[in-house]
Amino acid sequence: MNLLIVKSQYINHMKLSQIKSELEKLETIAFQLPNGELVPNHFHVTEVGKVSKHFIDCGGTVRKEEVVNFQLWNANDYDHRLHPEKLLNIIELSEKVLGIEDLEIEVEYQADTIGKFGLDFNGKNFLLTTKKTDCLAKDNCGIPEPKIETPNACAPGSGCC
Repeated sequence: MNLLIVKSQYINHMKLSQIKSELEKLETIAFQLPNGELVPNHFHVTEVGKVSKHFIDCGGTVRKEEVVNFQLWNANDYDHRLHPEKLLNIIELSEKVLGIEDLEIEVEYQADTIGKFGLDFNGKNFLLTTKKTDCLAKDNCGIPEPKIETPNACAPGSGCC
């Protein structure tokens, strides 16, 4: 049986070192949901940790994934706001105590149920990005890779006509 270790199956999402770098430049923290709404500014980060997932995909490959997990909680505590330096301190403590590496970040936030999001940054707000399920063994399952269509592939001057 093959063992494949993957830090995260998601590409181009923010790593721990990147959020630390951005937090050093900010005066306030804002998280924006995929629909454009902001997480209420009285949120708390209730957990920072490393989550490991050890599993077998549908093709029989054993895999391990690791991410840094932030849990955001919308508290009814309107008098306290999480400031960038406080979150930076929490992250640095978790790195030291839990041995957290520079992994990609996954954010949990309560909606109808706990939602899991990737994380990105637009220069002002941290963006909670959507995550999707996927078959990791398409070649073993007989699922064809999607065809990439190029717009205007046979446009005049493209050389295909």
